[in-house]
Amino acid sequence: MLLSPLNWLIHISSSLEWGVALVMLWRYGSFVGRRDLRRFALFMLPHWIGSWFVLAYHITGDSIMLLLEMSEAINLVGSFALLYATLKILKGDEKRDSKPRTALMGALFGGVTMTAGSSPGYSFMMGKSWFDAVLQVSSFVYLTVLVLLLKVRKKDPEAFSGLTVAGFWFVLVFISVTVVCMYIAIHVLGYKSLSHNDFLHGLAESLLSASNLMIAIGVHKQHKLAAERLRA
Repeated sequence: MLLSPLNWLIHISSSLEWGVALVMLWRYGSFVGRRDLRRFALFMLPHWIGSWFVLAYHITGDSIMLLLEMSEAINLVGSFALLYATLKILKGDEKRDSKPRTALMGALFGGVTMTAGSSPGYSFMMGKSWFDAVLQVSSFVYLTVLVLLLKVRKKDPEAFSGLTVAGFWFVLVFISVTVVCMYIAIHVLGYKSLSHNDFLHGLAESLLSASNLMIAIGVHKQHKLAAERLRA
């Protein structure tokens, strides 16, 4: 395997943070009785699933390209799913639940409390194939989601905290830095790929971990504020 133990730790931690964020968002949506937020959390799952394919790709020493292409396909589905979920939040015409559904989701997510997440754009840094066209579409759709999240934050501040929205946007920083690191690794230092330079690869991946952590902490803060308002 190309990754060092420390680099694996960074990859896995960023993966876990995305999964924690989506579970926390589901629980927050259940707490405030909002189906649209639970839907958004549920539609974060494809990117989590796609990230496992990326991790599997690394396990093989970046040798099985099909795993990477599968992650791209799943991320495309995930980007469209998040776009739909964001539009439903903006529409704002769904009735609130009269009863929470935390128990139901707890059963569904019982074994997935710690899961993996990978942002769209990750595979763009890792491989060259005809499937990159799919990734370009996915990235464009995800960028549209980011713009709409700003509108959601302004129109419906109960939905997402500013930190959560900033976390989704920080993915762009991760992508930009990864592009630079990939260029340095391949064209300056002469490595075969970014994965062959452990330092640059870990540096780039740590930004994805920061992004996912911002999303999770933002959801936690939003849940805490809702609980305080309820007690007041």
